Amino acid sequence: MSAVETFLIGGELEVRRLGFGGMRLCGPNVTGWPADRANAIAVLRGARELGVDFFDTADAYGPEVNELQFAEGLHPYDGITVATKGGLTRTGSGRWPPDGRPEYLKDACEASLRRLRVETIDLYQLHRPDPKTPFAESVGALRQLKEEGKIRHVGLSNVSVDQLEEARRIVEIASVQNEYNLGNRESEDVLEACEREGIAFLPWYPLDAGELARPGGPVEQIAITHDATPAQVALAWLLQRSPVMIPIPGTSSLEHLEENLAANDVGLTENELALLAS
Repeated sequence: MSAVETFLIGGELEVRRLGFGGMRLCGPNVTGWPADRANAIAVLRGARELGVDFFDTADAYGPEVNELQFAEGLHPYDGITVATKGGLTRTGSGRWPPDGRPEYLKDACEASLRRLRVETIDLYQLHRPDPKTPFAESVGALRQLKEEGKIRHVGLSNVSVDQLEEARRIVEIASVQNEYNLGNRESEDVLEACEREGIAFLPWYPLDAGELARPGGPVEQIAITHDATPAQVALAWLLQRSPVMIPIPGTSSLEHLEENLAANDVGLTENELALLAS
């Protein structure tokens, strides 16, 4: 079991440190509705029944579809925290161009409020900085939304340490969501900054283990030792890497959901952690 089982997002929202990311519940290429709509709702409700109390989505997933699924499967959100994101758009060519203009973010937040059927969003995250919009203006829009009571806490995604520090001068930042996993640790400095400031770190793409997952490699060896799966080892490593870490693995399978959550019970030894650190 990980040393710290829960974390207070924004010093207020207590959540278990293994959440659920909803992106995979959409159709192919995170577009449209899945072929089996009922299964997506069953997975969401199954996660809640298994004790997950932190759920992450975004208006770009679908687009819009995932937030509607959350409302259908989880509303009312008693006892759970729901986070969403705004600031990415979708194009017919499959690209996800950012739009960080304050007016766009305000409209996007209003639309998310309607889809999620809430008056206040627990955690609203800027999905990605927009190079065409001054970063301070985007963050300032989220500060205004917080002051208006439309969002409770502000989060960032895909940011650098410098951007995190700039944002913190504008509004309190409760979370950062960057890619981070065994195979990609480029955001190590951002994680360390979050640790220093008590900011939740939500690693996206948490199951990737890169070269460490090669056949016969460290992840496979450790998995065999613990009678676990490589995915469980990857999640266990994240949970033990930092007390501010809240992995949000996603899946459209109830079986995989249960497998992911069982990572809570995989306790890696100091030697195993050292092996994975290389």
